[in-house]
Amino acid sequence: MSAPRYAIVAARWNERYVQRMVDAARDTLQRSGVEADAIDLTWVPGSYELPVTAAWAADSGRYDAVLAFGVLIKGETEHFRLVAEAAAQGLMRVALDTGVPVLNGVLAVYEAAQAEARSGGDHGNMGAQCALAAVHMAGLAAEQRGRT
Repeated sequence: MSAPRYAIVAARWNERYVQRMVDAARDTLQRSGVEADAIDLTWVPGSYELPVTAAWAADSGRYDAVLAFGVLIKGETEHFRLVAEAAAQGLMRVALDTGVPVLNGVLAVYEAAQAEARSGGDHGNMGAQCALAAVHMAGLAAEQRGRT
């Protein structure tokens, strides 16, 4: 049985916060015993592009889980909500269609302070939380495959 591999897909929009989540995810995965070279990172323009990139990773058969990170901060319109919903639905579809766990680390917040608080501030780091969930789900998926 090969060592688990993880794909991280990350949106460049609001990259300051996304980078903090990516760094926390990598650190948490490595603290969980994942080798650094078993973690691949792909940057995409924004959160809307996360599902298709996650699908490419999941379809490749190379990864035990995919972690997707993005940050959407409300502006003057509801565009952030539409993109967040599309990303969430797309990421769930990838997981259900492929059977590969896909962790949704897309933050949709009303102001930058909320992104700050959830990417390493007062409310923890979504990157670390997704990484722990990814390790857990990859283990569950391996157990399920072993039962069939």
